[in-house]
Amino acid sequence: MIRYDFQEYTIEEVQRRALDYYEIMKRRRSIRDFSERQVPLEIIENCIRTADTAPNGANQHPWHFVIISDPQKKQQIRIAAEKEEQDFYASRASKEWLEVLAPLGTDEHKPFLETAPYLIAVFAKVHGIGEDGKRVKHYYVNESVGIATGLLISALHYSGLASLTHTPSPMRFLNKILQRPEQERPFLLLVVGYPEKDAKVPDIQRKSLHEISTYF
Repeated sequence: MIRYDFQEYTIEEVQRRALDYYEIMKRRRSIRDFSERQVPLEIIENCIRTADTAPNGANQHPWHFVIISDPQKKQQIRIAAEKEEQDFYASRASKEWLEVLAPLGTDEHKPFLETAPYLIAVFAKVHGIGEDGKRVKHYYVNESVGIATGLLISALHYSGLASLTHTPSPMRFLNKILQRPEQERPFLLLVVGYPEKDAKVPDIQRKSLHEISTYF
């Protein structure tokens, strides 16, 4: 064990920092109109470093992030993802599900998978492989990867970038395209970059504090 280097602030500073961060994050939106404008790789890498600070079961870091900027790889991913999305919208999605999606304006066409400068494929490592080649059990994988992904999205937005969580189902095509081992399960695709100048988002409202919280 080592001593925790905790940074303490006055209560006034804590209040200010909490409010400032909320003011930044409340502007975060999932966008689908991405610019081709390039982003320095170092920014993406620092955001992924932030994701790796997430609390995780037994400190096993059961995640792997694949950063994709190669146009051919992005095209392969788009083709595979749109195939799954076509099946989803044509036959797999229920009428109720499609009605819920309708106001968001989504469909099977995913040009942003090629337009945005980066895709980040997040993989959940269902189990590890020890130095002896034996399987190593991982704990709280979904919870850990979910928290890490949330930190990643937050870091990207705080840095001044936009993102979109994309989850075509199933996503196992990512293992093949990105040459990831069987024990890694695709968790989601994160589309990252700058929004187009005239990017549009659905006119939605977030819930009030009393709707999402309870006090005792």
